[in-house]
Amino acid sequence: MIEEIKYNNQLLGILVKSSYEKEGISFFTPNDFSQQLGYMKREKDYFIEPHVHNPVERQVVWTQEVLFIKSGRVRVDFYNDDKVYLESRIVKKGDVILLASGGHGFCMLETSEIIEVKQGPYSGDKDKTRFTPVSKENIKYK
Repeated sequence: MIEEIKYNNQLLGILVKSSYEKEGISFFTPNDFSQQLGYMKREKDYFIEPHVHNPVERQVVWTQEVLFIKSGRVRVDFYNDDKVYLESRIVKKGDVILLASGGHGFCMLETSEIIEVKQGPYSGDKDKTRFTPVSKENIKYK
């Protein structure tokens, strides 16, 4: 299953559940995203030609990140650009989520291992603005 999390036509995230399966290759992100997310299922002995990536200058304005949930369960809270809480999703072992825009926060519902991939170089405190999380009693699941 693939789920796009949106707010007012703004794509906040793309959730790829661990149960997703499809032959071939599929990309879930628009070509203009600075982080590309795809899925590939190939049969035994399928061959991808060796290749190198050419230097292409790109301008990255917004950081997008991909989380691979290696173990556990995590609540992902979504916020709009004004830091207003919208809704939450639970991701679990094997799920992958791209966080594309807006704000987000996390609560570990179990001991969890997460692999995070995002653009660099890291700019330290310039990279993000922290704010107060949603209270437990206001959590909304979709």
